[in-house]
Amino acid sequence: MGMDTYGIDRRSALKFGLTGLAASATRAAAAPATAITAMGAVALQSAILRREVSCAEVMTACLDQIERHNGAVNAIVALEPREALMAQAREADAALARGEIRGPLHGFPHAVKDLQAVQGLRFTSGSPIFKDRIAEADGPVAARLRAAGVIFIGKTNTPEFGLGSHSYNQVYGVTRNAHDPRVSAGGSSGGAAVALALRMVPLADGSDYGGSLRNPAGWNGVYGFRRSLDDPGGRGREHWLSGQGVQGPMARSVADLALLQRVLTGEDVNPAPGLAMKGKRIGWLGDMGGALPYAPGVLETCETALKTFTAIGCNVAPATPDYPVEAAWQAFRKLRGWLNGYNLHDHYDDPARRPLLKPEAVHEVEVGRALSAFDLAEQAQVRADWSRAVAALFERFDYLILPTAQLFAFDASLTWPREVGGKQMRTYHEWMAAQCLITLAGCPSLAAPAGYNARGLAMGLQIIAPVGRNMDCFALAAAYEAAAGASVTRRPPPRLA
Repeated sequence: MGMDTYGIDRRSALKFGLTGLAASATRAAAAPATAITAMGAVALQSAILRREVSCAEVMTACLDQIERHNGAVNAIVALEPREALMAQAREADAALARGEIRGPLHGFPHAVKDLQAVQGLRFTSGSPIFKDRIAEADGPVAARLRAAGVIFIGKTNTPEFGLGSHSYNQVYGVTRNAHDPRVSAGGSSGGAAVALALRMVPLADGSDYGGSLRNPAGWNGVYGFRRSLDDPGGRGREHWLSGQGVQGPMARSVADLALLQRVLTGEDVNPAPGLAMKGKRIGWLGDMGGALPYAPGVLETCETALKTFTAIGCNVAPATPDYPVEAAWQAFRKLRGWLNGYNLHDHYDDPARRPLLKPEAVHEVEVGRALSAFDLAEQAQVRADWSRAVAALFERFDYLILPTAQLFAFDASLTWPREVGGKQMRTYHEWMAAQCLITLAGCPSLAAPAGYNARGLAMGLQIIAPVGRNMDCFALAAAYEAAAGASVTRRPPPRLA
């Protein structure tokens, strides 16, 4: 096929969907560092492959941004030495000069959430038990990212073992919100969301069990996507016995989110902002008929955002699943204790390691151990019944909408909020029920910015589609993003001003 005038193999460009490369062989003058970090991932991809910016310039800009902001928020941890990273960036430039495209994220600086292994990097899972562990091989997420061409610069901070939606641990400390460092960044993908919002990295990966992609995205004014759990079907009345955690992308725009989703899953996700949404039926879950408590201002912020859906022609109406929310919550809590507790019970049983576990980890093991086999079967059945109740709503609606959190970001010195909307929280994660109940249903959910309160704290909304319909979330999110305006969907944190 030959080379274009940049010396890039056209077959490689087509393989990664990188068509329309510039016809000029003259590289542009170095772009200002702030212009580089302000670029979206899709624009940056094009700029690197057109050689309008070099990988070395991109690396310099991102490392400078980390030096400028990370000290105040503690989002990036285990940062690799600058000179080693610059050497990798220069080699990525040399590869491009030879006509080699390593992948769709060629030369992108990237920090992986510290629940995932990256060969040669520190891998603590936020636990003092693993504070000195170095990963011997890439985990699945890192392997996909490496194949896409990224340069691993370090990790993003997370709570111990990813438990709870507040990113603090005994190894690295507290990660603080991008919009206000006095409050929580959320979690467990809190470091990822903050690094992204403050433009330290162009993209971020995360994981989600009970809202770990969605809540930090909402609290930091970015996007996060929890994919659908595949509905196996055909296995009798109970069909949800598998786990509930997924890996997923975070980004500053829907197009960028889709780019990373394609890298992580191979899924053909190409959201079109112009796709007509007129007549789409949206169910507003709100407080689920009074079953979910909310702090003042949360529902109002999301209800204001609902006007954007109406403006693009959607029909919005209240919706409530025909199933007891308390029963569904208890099923989530117990099944999580069984699955998470099993993963932690070796540490719990070791007299030397158990004191190093935070109380939330101990809680998960003890919840799981209290369950009999029959208890598990009963809770799995509740999970199946809840998922069917939510699926029944999709007979009347094309989408469901729910806030990404039940309160605005709380004081970063707290471990978790004990009260929400006048109701006492019984566990460390009950305040996340609005996310956990969607997890329990197996639906895909895309977190998008909804707005800000008077203090400037961000809130997001979940765009929820039926099981197996990931692309539907991206389609509505792209239309919403285009209509809502930059003041809501791309509002930079005050530090960037």
